[in-house]
Amino acid sequence: MDVQTIDREYQQLQNQARETTRVLQALAARLTQAAQSGDQNAREWQLDLREVALAIQSEQSQVQNLLQALHGFVANQAQQSGYGQPGFGGPLGQGGGYGVGQGAGLMGALGGFMNSGFGRAIEMGAGFGIGDDLINRIF
Repeated sequence: MDVQTIDREYQQLQNQARETTRVLQALAARLTQAAQSGDQNAREWQLDLREVALAIQSEQSQVQNLLQALHGFVANQAQQSGYGQPGFGGPLGQGGGYGVGQGAGLMGALGGFMNSGFGRAIEMGAGFGIGDDLINRIF
């Protein structure tokens, strides 16, 4: 697994979350319009849609927790490997004074991961997906 693959997969996950949100918003708008036009079933379907949106939001929150845990694990590994120690030689991914061999490869990989778009996004707490505003708009 390389950093580019991680970034690409994370971007696809974000894109899919945006698409799911778009589809749910469109359905919510149609149901709202149907309810306002007198469709007796539309209100019930809106309640069902709200349940689906809440379930998706919960799932996405759990995915975000998993990604943060993975990011924390990598950050912990980097710290245990000597990142930030005197004489190490700089930020992750530069190899610094760590030397040649397996350690330098590990630090390069960890540095690449920590400095990737995914790593920075997770570190900043960036999320994705269905927000409370969508769920509130359903009502």
